Amino acid sequence: QKKKLLEELGENRLPYMTPADADFHQLWKTKYSKLIFRRSDTIPEELHQMVQEGFLTLRKHDCFFQDLVRIKGKDFVTPVSRILIGNPGCTYKYLNTRLFTVPWPTEGYDIKYCSPRVHDACKALIRLNDYLHIEAVKALQGQNLFETKEIKDSTVIDREQNFATSFMEKGSVSKDQSSCCVSEDDYISLKNRTSYNLTLLNYMDPLQMLYLKQEPYFGMGNMAVSWHHDENLVERSTVAVYSYSCEGSAVEESNEQKLKGRDPAVWHVGLKVAWDIETPGLAIPLHQGDFYLMLDDLNMTHQHCVLAGFSPRFSSTHRVADCSRGTLEYIFGQCELALQNLQTDSESMALSLKSLETAVVKQVEEIHNEVEFEWLRQFWFQGKRYLKCTDWWLKPMAKLEEFWRKMEVMTSLVLSEVGKEEQIEEQRNETLSCFLLVLTERQKLRKEWTAR
Repeated sequence: QKKKLLEELGENRLPYMTPADADFHQLWKTKYSKLIFRRSDTIPEELHQMVQEGFLTLRKHDCFFQDLVRIKGKDFVTPVSRILIGNPGCTYKYLNTRLFTVPWPTEGYDIKYCSPRVHDACKALIRLNDYLHIEAVKALQGQNLFETKEIKDSTVIDREQNFATSFMEKGSVSKDQSSCCVSEDDYISLKNRTSYNLTLLNYMDPLQMLYLKQEPYFGMGNMAVSWHHDENLVERSTVAVYSYSCEGSAVEESNEQKLKGRDPAVWHVGLKVAWDIETPGLAIPLHQGDFYLMLDDLNMTHQHCVLAGFSPRFSSTHRVADCSRGTLEYIFGQCELALQNLQTDSESMALSLKSLETAVVKQVEEIHNEVEFEWLRQFWFQGKRYLKCTDWWLKPMAKLEEFWRKMEVMTSLVLSEVGKEEQIEEQRNETLSCFLLVLTERQKLRKEWTAR
């Protein structure tokens, strides 16, 4: 699609708007209304201070890392350095790389941090997470009200702030409010689509980068992050992004700049309708402490990029990650399911398989692959770096390795069982053909991971 679009464009560039353009707000209201923007002065000063100190602490403790990601079979190092912070035992996968959360302080979990300052930083981010959750519920609620009552208002931002006042402080809806605005089912849906379970933190100093890609469609300049949809999210969930660019006197906006378009000294978020060359794009400046929300299906219908300014910048991108297959609870459950087919003789302590049914063997071997390639190799591939923050993952990983060893034994047992004389040939062939498929996949993946 990208190639086709660029061929169609040739040497031309698509139009885009910034707040300096007369039709900017009209374009935003009509084509980008599910993007909500808040300036830093709408956020409590104390929260800014905690979060910004937290960023600097994590940077000082070398907790930001460039990821090795895989795109179309090739490995690339990300220009942006990242760290994932969130619910204990949660993971987030993007571009074939699984990141493991540094757990934020959570009741009922014993989390040891490498320093009290790192603990404080993680605590600040859970505070920000709670704040952004409430803001996202308000914004979604505001959009629902707007759609049902068809209130016409001058700008999206004004409209959102008016509706925000009709909400209770904690982001919960009282009985009489919910009856006039939103059903209980809708409210639960709103809550689920805004209950962020993790944040992916980003850091980049553009002046330290030897090379940054140029934005290809609009000519918006240097990109820190190329055009993309965020992946691995609960469908139609909100993404909230808090931005902190370390602006100093050296990189203030260049007032004398007469160039049309965006100020290259200032970080921007770029938006476009996915694979569309009719609608102009948007480039919105991001200053210290601003945040924005991508509501509902905006992340699916539109793409966004991050345009680099001159100063170093942190961001905290809060997400409702689809953790259906990405939590420790899930993978431990899978292991227990697989190990149900392993039995120990009470006298000789010899291990054997309960069943050689094709479906059972196939399920166990697929779980074996999942544990090895989605968890153990993903973790140890770049997992030692998490020790800079906490050793929380070491125990669960040791437990997963123990399960994996037992599954290796189960693989050997299948081989020895199907080799026995008394096996009915038809059943043996059926078992072997499905077994061989999973084993071939395992061999291929082991080679791939060794190369990585």
